[in-house]
Amino acid sequence: MTRSDPLPMMAEYFACFDRTWTEETPVEKVRFVVLDSETTGLDPKRDRLITLGAVAVVDQEILLGDSFEVLMPIAHNFAAVTVHGITRDEAEAGLAEPEALRQFLVYLKDGIIVGHHIGHDIAMLNAGYRRHFGFELRNRSLDTMDLTLHLECAGAFPESRTIRRFDLDTLCGLFAIEPHDRHTAGGDAFLTAQIFLRLLRLARRSQRRTLAFLCEPFLPAGDA
Repeated sequence: MTRSDPLPMMAEYFACFDRTWTEETPVEKVRFVVLDSETTGLDPKRDRLITLGAVAVVDQEILLGDSFEVLMPIAHNFAAVTVHGITRDEAEAGLAEPEALRQFLVYLKDGIIVGHHIGHDIAMLNAGYRRHFGFELRNRSLDTMDLTLHLECAGAFPESRTIRRFDLDTLCGLFAIEPHDRHTAGGDAFLTAQIFLRLLRLARRSQRRTLAFLCEPFLPAGDA
């Protein structure tokens, strides 16, 4: 496969990190990019992105004018169509993956990537960037599941609302968020952004006020 020339895009993207957020940056000063993707499957080596959806959160506010959504063509209908409902015919009008990834990078800049079980989305993105351009994302990430677990351990949730499951639907129910457009990248990104706002409020009360504390991975007691 012939790679697109990545040099101008790489230079502009990498320059974003010359003066970016530090460990001590207050949370309200950070641009978070809440992300979700729909893919053909779970294996970054074999599967491909179908849609990307993202919306920015800055200073406890969802910025609807600072959002991104793109659809990419797929070779045929995969089993995952039963989850996200996107067929090959619907995806034909999408952007080719290299151009979609270029546009997303321009949008993303040095934003902190946020998502629920975000590791899968980042692995899929990195596979695409390696495949077409030969590099991986440098952005820091925050998993809303890790933050939820930290807050639960800190007693941030009322005892009557102790969380036993950690899927997106459960968190929507916990915070009384109506789950519109589930299993679409744009819809799930917006739902996750709403959940993230609630978690940020709880994090502030629990003194997780800097980027380092907010992004701290959750390690079970036995693994610490």
